[in-house]
Amino acid sequence: MRISEIGKMTCPVARAVNVVGDPWTLMIIRELFLGSRRFDQFESYLGLSPRLLSARMRSLASAGIVARTLYQERPKRYEYRLTKKGLDLWPVIMALRAWGDRWEEWPAGPPTTLRHRGCGEVTAIEVHCAACGEQMGPGDVVVEQSPAALAERNALARGETLLEAG
Repeated sequence: MRISEIGKMTCPVARAVNVVGDPWTLMIIRELFLGSRRFDQFESYLGLSPRLLSARMRSLASAGIVARTLYQERPKRYEYRLTKKGLDLWPVIMALRAWGDRWEEWPAGPPTTLRHRGCGEVTAIEVHCAACGEQMGPGDVVVEQSPAALAERNALARGETLLEAG
């Protein structure tokens, strides 16, 4: 399969990766959650070339993840803010942060902590069942694939392309 076909798969993970799977895109989203809004802030904090940063910002805007708002007329300058679609990436960024905290070495201690605004305590993000509230891990769920997803997986396993599978 070509990388350009990932976004056409009958799989929510594949389609999400197609939009936000690039490392620089995820780092830009992290910066947005940390409060960066302006192009020069992203450039400074990420060390990204203006050309690459512009391309990623255009991609995020066209995907509806960020909204670009003019804040200065001469010269034209824009501010970037997460849309509702972008804000929905918060659990993804928090999961990556938790994984990095757990599996990377931090001799001086973890680089960040999460403090709950409501109670003021240091906290962690956990996955809970939306129905009963019980904490869940990978062994606590069964993934049930739709007939379309199963047909596509079987076709790909037979060596067919997505066009042939669809």
